[in-house]
Amino acid sequence: MVVQIYCSALMGISAQKVTIEVHCTLGVGYHLVGMANHAVRESTYRIAGALQSVGHKIPGKKFIINMAPADLPKEGAAYDLPLALGILVASGQIDPIPFLKDHMIMGELSLNGTLRPIKGVLSMAILAKREGYKGIVVPSGNAREAAVVEGLLVYGIDALGDIIKHLKGDLSVAPVGPLNWSNRRSSLSQSGLDFDQVKGQAMAKRGLEIAASGGHHVLMIGPPGSGKTMLAKRIPSILPPLDFEEALETTKIHSVAGHSYPSGMIDLRPFRSPHHGITERALIGGGVYPMPGELSLAHNGVLFLDELPEFQRRVLESLRQPLEERSITISRAKATVTYPAGFMLVASMNPSAGGYGALSCDGQQIDPVMALDVQRYLKRISGPLLDRMDLQIELKAVSIGDFSLEGVEASSAQIRKRVLAARALQALRFVGLDGVYCNAQIPEGALEQYCALSPNVRQLMAHAMSKLGLSARGYGKIIKVARTIADIGGVKDIESDHIAEAIQFRSLDRIMQ
Repeated sequence: MVVQIYCSALMGISAQKVTIEVHCTLGVGYHLVGMANHAVRESTYRIAGALQSVGHKIPGKKFIINMAPADLPKEGAAYDLPLALGILVASGQIDPIPFLKDHMIMGELSLNGTLRPIKGVLSMAILAKREGYKGIVVPSGNAREAAVVEGLLVYGIDALGDIIKHLKGDLSVAPVGPLNWSNRRSSLSQSGLDFDQVKGQAMAKRGLEIAASGGHHVLMIGPPGSGKTMLAKRIPSILPPLDFEEALETTKIHSVAGHSYPSGMIDLRPFRSPHHGITERALIGGGVYPMPGELSLAHNGVLFLDELPEFQRRVLESLRQPLEERSITISRAKATVTYPAGFMLVASMNPSAGGYGALSCDGQQIDPVMALDVQRYLKRISGPLLDRMDLQIELKAVSIGDFSLEGVEASSAQIRKRVLAARALQALRFVGLDGVYCNAQIPEGALEQYCALSPNVRQLMAHAMSKLGLSARGYGKIIKVARTIADIGGVKDIESDHIAEAIQFRSLDRIMQ
C-alpha cells in the first residue's frame, strides 16, 4: 500500500511542496530516499519512541519512503510528524482519511510524543494556501504564526496522540482563529526609549530625523559619551510603523531563522546590533543550507554597527553590495538562496583609536598629532563604504549646559509625526515605481525625474562636487538627502538651502580632501 502525506521544504524564505510517499510491503527494512539530510534520517528513532508512547509502533515490515521531488534538499526534524502518520496509515494502524489529502502536515516529535515548534511555518502556510489546501497541521507553538494567512484552517497540535485521535474521530481539534492585524499593529515603539531622553545634540537629532524620513544610511562620529549609541537605539521610535506586507516579509525571515513570537507576527521594526567580533558568515548568512544573517534579520528595520572601525575589514566590505542591491545571495554546494536585506544602516565610531579628536576645527587650530590619529583611524574603513553613507554626522561632547535644560527636547512622537508626513509625500511620488518607497531607494536612472534641480541649484552642486571631490555616488546621495529635507519642509522643489544642509552632513568628504 502506498500512502501520500503532504508537507514542504524551505528554500530561503520560500517553501516548496514535498510529497512523502510511504510504501509498506512484506519483509523487514526501512529505506528513506529523496535527498534527506542526517537530521531527517535520524527521524526513525524519534518516530519509534513517539509511536510507542501513544500505543503504536513501527511494525516489522519493509518500508520504502520517498520524499519527492527527489532532487530537492530536505533538512531538519520538521518531517517527523508527516513521516509518522504515513507509517501508521501505510501499515493499517489508521484508516486512510480524506483529511490527509486536504492538509499539509509538519512537526518535530519528541520521544514522549509531544510536538516541538519548527522553523519557517509562515512560509509553509503561505505555500499551503497557494497550493489550494484547506488547512495546515503544525505544533501548537507555531499555530499563531500560521494563522496570519487568511482563508487557511490552522490546527495547532500539542502531541502525536492528539492528531491520531482527531483523525480517528475520537477528538475534535478546533482550528486557531485568524490573526486580526489591524487590532494588533503597534503604532509606537513599546521599548520606552524616547528622543526626549537625549540632552543636546540638536544637529545629530536633525540628521537622524532626515535619515528616518528618507530611509538613508547614517554614520555618527563623536567621542565616548557623546550619545551615539543612545541616539541609535531610539531610531525605531521615529520610524513609520510596519505595514502588513512588510511585517509578513520580516516575519518570514525571522521564522526561517528559528525565531518565534507569541503573537505570531512581528509588528515592530527590527533593531539588530551585532558585536564587532561578528564573522562574515554571521553577518551575511550562510551554512550548508544557507540561513539568514544579521543583514536579513534587520530587513525593514535598523542595522546598528557600533564601533565601526573595530569590525574586521572583510566583514565590512561584505556590506557594500547589499547596501546597493537591498538583498543578499548566498551560494553553497547544495543550494543558492536570496534573502532580502533592505535595512537602514546606522553606524557609529570614535574620531580616533584613543576615542578623542575632532573632524572640524570650529575656528580653532587642531593639534597635528591628533589630526594624524584621526586620519589613521578613519583609514580602517574603506572609501567605497564611507561613500555609501548618506549622512555623516559629527557629534561633540555633551556640555553641562545641555544637562541643565529641562522640557525643551523634542519627543519621539513629535519627530515621528514629521517623519510620517515626509514619507506620505514620498509614497505619492513613487506610485507605480516598483520596489521604491522612500528617497534613498530612488534608482540612479530616475534621479532626474524625481529630483529635478534648477540652474542655480545645479551650479551649487557643481561647486560642491569640485570642492569636496565627490564621486558620482556621493553626488546622487546629496541630491536624495536634499529631496528628503525638502519633503520634511513640505517644499515641492529642491532649493539651494536643502542642498547646503545636505552637504553639511558629508563631514568625511570635507576632511578627506
